[in-house]
Amino acid sequence: MATYMDAVEGKHTSQPNYDTRHGSPYDRGSADAWYRRPFNPHYFVGDSYSTPQIEMAQMTASEITAYTVGYRDGEEAGDHKEW
Repeated sequence: MATYMDAVEGKHTSQPNYDTRHGSPYDRGSADAWYRRPFNPHYFVGDSYSTPQIEMAQMTASEITAYTVGYRDGEEAGDHKEW
């Protein structure tokens, strides 16, 4: 099954216009990659886990793109949590 990530073409790098605050779509994408969690667009209204979580069905296309870029940046960096 194809995912949204499959539909985003080309190599992405971090852009200064992506909100990188803790809990943002970009931050959650990079965190999911770091912890080797599956691709699952979401973000938090404020800080992660202490504010409401927004799921992909409620996200805008630009928020999904920010999550995707964060996830890809994390995967391309190759750094992952050592358990």
